[in-house]
Amino acid sequence: MRAFQLVEWQEPPELREVPVPEPGPGQVLVKVGGAGACHSDLHIMQAPAPPVATRLPFTLGHENAGWVETPGPGVAGFAPGDPVIVYGPWGCGLCANCREGRENYCEKTAGMGGGLGGHDGGMAEYLLVPASRFLIPLEALDPREAAPLSDAGLTSYHAVKRSMHLLGPGSTAVVIGAGALGQMAIQILRALSAASTVIAVDTAADKLEIARRMGADEGLLSGDGAIARIKDITRGQGAQLVLDMVGVDPTLQMAAQMARVLGHLTIVGLGGGALPVNFSSPPHECSVASPYWGSIPELMEVITLARQQKIKMLVEHFPLERASEAYQLLHDGKIQGRAVITPHA
Repeated sequence: MRAFQLVEWQEPPELREVPVPEPGPGQVLVKVGGAGACHSDLHIMQAPAPPVATRLPFTLGHENAGWVETPGPGVAGFAPGDPVIVYGPWGCGLCANCREGRENYCEKTAGMGGGLGGHDGGMAEYLLVPASRFLIPLEALDPREAAPLSDAGLTSYHAVKRSMHLLGPGSTAVVIGAGALGQMAIQILRALSAASTVIAVDTAADKLEIARRMGADEGLLSGDGAIARIKDITRGQGAQLVLDMVGVDPTLQMAAQMARVLGHLTIVGLGGGALPVNFSSPPHECSVASPYWGSIPELMEVITLARQQKIKMLVEHFPLERASEAYQLLHDGKIQGRAVITPHA
């Protein structure tokens, strides 16, 4: 089969021929319908070799959905042809966090999954999933459309849900960065907290227009004007929740000025910036967190919202042989939602 693989650190990935894996006991072979191209993959491609030995080559792609091809011995509850989405962080299944479904915070594997190093991901014709507990039925959802829900959807959902106690009537939530994750966060805020005012902030006017169509009450261009407008909307207090989906120095500095006392400033983006912290900034007792992905039960909730048509990702499809092109467009900011690789298009 064909697979889009990282062969050497800091070198472009290659489309290669590799054997189709065979599922062992408890494992499931999935025919890949869609594999999302994520900014995290760009970081992996550009990163130097990690200090811990990581097997090369490995197949990229950690946002995956498809159809069950072959259940391994002992697998129950899934049959060939079943549409499924793959939970991304593959934990040990035994530690306390894993037993609660929070395999993203596994104490032994640090929530690493396929496509992130060491395990093959879904940018191939088939994906070997190490345990059936990582599969969630999609029912009527198309795997080629649903694949980004496993990361862009789940990560945004978890980032919002942990702050729901702050988002009552009259509250304000700010989403900095209206790309794929930001678009999902806006829709999730609308679905879970209809009474909140949702404000999108971005450097691109076209993305702000998409954000408005997806439910944002207002779209603001990044900068001092956006900070002033949010202060005006909140009567000088700042927003209860600020989600930074970018994570570079300028957005983090802006986020600190938009947040309020006792609010939440949540860093989702992997831009590599640093948040200056002192006695006065962020505001007093403003909680700062950097969540990672979400839990298996939360992914089930995300799928439910998608089935109810309350959230939907903008998707642009690319065949496997155009994976490099998709990543270049992503790097250049020319993908409005999520590029999804479709090996069996």
